[in-house]
Amino acid sequence: MTMNLINQLGEWNPQLFRELKGRLKLRNLVVAGGISLFGQLLLIFWFLERLPAPGISQDRYCTGGKPQYYYRTYQCLADSFGHPEINWQLWWTDVFIWLSAIAIFVLLVVGTYMLIGDQDREERRGTLNFIRLSPQSTGNLLVGKLLGVPILLYFVGLLAIPLHLWSGLNAEIPLIRISILYGVVFASLTFFYSGALLFGLVSSWMGGFQAWLGSGIVLVFLLCTTAMRILDNPADLMNLLSPTTVLPYLVPEQFIESVRIFGHDTETLLSHLQDWRWYQWSIGGEFATAGVMVLSYGLGTAWIWQALNRCFRNPHATTFSKGQSYWLVGCFEVAIVGFAPLYGSSSDFSESLNWLMSLNLILFIGLMAALSPGRQVCIDWARYRHIAESGRQGLWKDLMWGEKSPAVGAIAFNLIEANAILLPWILLSQTKADKLSAIGCLLLSASIIFLYASIAQLMLLMKTPKRGLWAASTVGATLILPPLIFLVFSIYPERGMWLLTAFPWEAWKSTSAMTIFTVFVTQLSAAYLFNRQLTRQLRKAGESASKALLAGQTV
Repeated sequence: MTMNLINQLGEWNPQLFRELKGRLKLRNLVVAGGISLFGQLLLIFWFLERLPAPGISQDRYCTGGKPQYYYRTYQCLADSFGHPEINWQLWWTDVFIWLSAIAIFVLLVVGTYMLIGDQDREERRGTLNFIRLSPQSTGNLLVGKLLGVPILLYFVGLLAIPLHLWSGLNAEIPLIRISILYGVVFASLTFFYSGALLFGLVSSWMGGFQAWLGSGIVLVFLLCTTAMRILDNPADLMNLLSPTTVLPYLVPEQFIESVRIFGHDTETLLSHLQDWRWYQWSIGGEFATAGVMVLSYGLGTAWIWQALNRCFRNPHATTFSKGQSYWLVGCFEVAIVGFAPLYGSSSDFSESLNWLMSLNLILFIGLMAALSPGRQVCIDWARYRHIAESGRQGLWKDLMWGEKSPAVGAIAFNLIEANAILLPWILLSQTKADKLSAIGCLLLSASIIFLYASIAQLMLLMKTPKRGLWAASTVGATLILPPLIFLVFSIYPERGMWLLTAFPWEAWKSTSAMTIFTVFVTQLSAAYLFNRQLTRQLRKAGESASKALLAGQTV
């Protein structure tokens, strides 16, 4: 019967069968099971050590009245044997919350590392190309990777479920709430693991460092968003992508004042969650928050799989097509604007605008990498554009929609689209902020992003073998070095010099609209010069091979 099950699995998904066959060995299962059981015992013993000893007058887990002068501790009442009476429900609540948080961190961080590291090993061994040549569908292959590569990690988590359920039921947490946590964690695993596969595909040039980088990014994200309170600005988007957001809902009502989640009061977290709104619609209810989070994970996973289906078979293709990028930017802008409040103080407006531009900066840096074609692709486009179908339709249309044309046209259109969505929020905001300067700052942010895109595309036309690394380093240096230099010389973000950086978010409040406009024109002029140079190089590359030979030039 076991052999029939294995054969059926091999017929349904050969890639999953290959992954399981290489990993599900007795030694690996014993080690994984030992790690899971040892970790659970360590957690239980750690909490047992925190129980009050005989003779203690006050402790967190005692059952007496709560003193007014000592927060979150209770008077210890002794039983007939002189031992303090224990509030086991509160004790099991702490065990449940800590076990949930640890499981989330381990599953996301370690699983991301395993998936990216596996792709790196397949790439170095050359077996990834054989997988690409498989007649199986891309979805079937990648699902096999998602289910098979972290299978030992799934086994570790599976062994922890009995203790997790037992602690939750002893804490008198309704089973429906525990099910909501499982649903959110499952959706988050699908999202982050799919992102790990995509990151592994596009970062193969890092030479083994990408697994540490990818898992490190996930770890930093979780550390920054764990028990992060709702801020009523676009930064709340990060809460939708962090499964730890639902942990405060799991705390029993009578312990809301007592339980702290990573140093944050559950009562404070819940009060902010209940006021959570998106386009004035309340999403702070227990089921509403979980539903919106699962929906967000689903949309994010769908976009990631669009990119996976596009570049898995063809590693030289751009991550997204230009048409897909327009839809992606539109969805992202509509999502983040919903968290920017229309009412509030001038400081609330400034904070929301700063976050909008920060998130846009991250988005467009990613788009530069996702849309910019390589040197040979650009050369082929410049040389054969006139005979290609897209080239006969017009240069501008080809720049906007063509698969092989430079990315600067698509980046410019995406910037126009993003600002067109953000502009109504600025105009409709019911604050006394200087809206003209805010619009100027929005344009300023767009102009410097366009400048970075022009530099990146120009660097990708270099003849050196590490063009991608040079482009990333150059953009990174122009992004980071000016602010560092200003800080070294004590030129703080409120000064007008910061308008020349990618972080003009504090300087715009103390700068005139005319100064902002001058810097905007200057940055556009610099971008124009870089694009003129890009055009000359493409024109030179587009010359016929015979003409280049006759001129004694090398393309």
